[in-house]
Amino acid sequence: MNRVLAHTGARYPIVQAPMGWIARAQLASAVCNAGGLGIIETSSGETANCQAEILKMKDLTDAPFGVNLPILFLKDDAILRFICESGVKFVTTSAGSPAKFLAPLKAAGITVYHAVPTVDAARKCVEAGIDGLVVEGAEGGGFKNPEEVSTLVLLQAIRRATDVPLIAAGGICDGKGMSAAFALGAEAVQMGTRFVSAAESPVHVNYKQAIIDARETGTYVLNKKASPCIRALKTTRTAAMHESGLMPPDTFRRILELYFGGDMEAAVGLAGQTAGLINEVKTARQIIDETVAEFHAIAGRMGALASSGGF
Repeated sequence: MNRVLAHTGARYPIVQAPMGWIARAQLASAVCNAGGLGIIETSSGETANCQAEILKMKDLTDAPFGVNLPILFLKDDAILRFICESGVKFVTTSAGSPAKFLAPLKAAGITVYHAVPTVDAARKCVEAGIDGLVVEGAEGGGFKNPEEVSTLVLLQAIRRATDVPLIAAGGICDGKGMSAAFALGAEAVQMGTRFVSAAESPVHVNYKQAIIDARETGTYVLNKKASPCIRALKTTRTAAMHESGLMPPDTFRRILELYFGGDMEAAVGLAGQTAGLINEVKTARQIIDETVAEFHAIAGRMGALASSGGF
């Protein structure tokens, strides 16, 4: 059996990325009800609100779901303790070493995958006892490793180095990307930008339209010489940051005005290069159903080629 499906209990090996403020019950439950795995974010730092969203999920879906713990962003262990007592069975960790989190999570019977941008990070996580990895290529939006390695290369390199189950992230928004990821050793895919632009996503229509209007060259990698390094949509504001090479301290101060108020110059609109492949708003169910159908169609064609010895 597919190991990610065994670990998550989802119907399909399609995971929704844990975008801060965005990946809450409204979107995550829609993904779960369509057969994917919705993930609740905690990177916003709004502990009480995130706890409420986790509880809300149980009223909105009977399907399993997960929670993300961004280690460096957590002020204390309140959300960790809550998750361990909540009945959640799947957690992704990111932004730091998962080592100190593994013992309490595993004691609570929780399966843990950690997001990694390099082979070295993958090896350390496996040595620490992680159950699986989210392999984050440079094409993805949000927080990035400034030493950019594409999903195409990173997935192969990490698969060579370890045999744990892999979820591929970055540059994937449909069945074509999913097929490519599986060919390289993944057993699931994670999509962020595709779900940000979904009908059930709570973000403002201007943000969704900016993703739809973007070309494949429609994002910048910003702040490569400092921290955090991010990939975001091209706007007047991000063009100035790209030109200067600096990201002002107040870059994220008005992020909610961008996400939910629609002011695309208020902050930075995080998005991956798949923005150039997305051309309309679709429901979570449409996204998942079309991705699965396209994946199986491609797998069928490839299987026929293998059977015939053709190309």
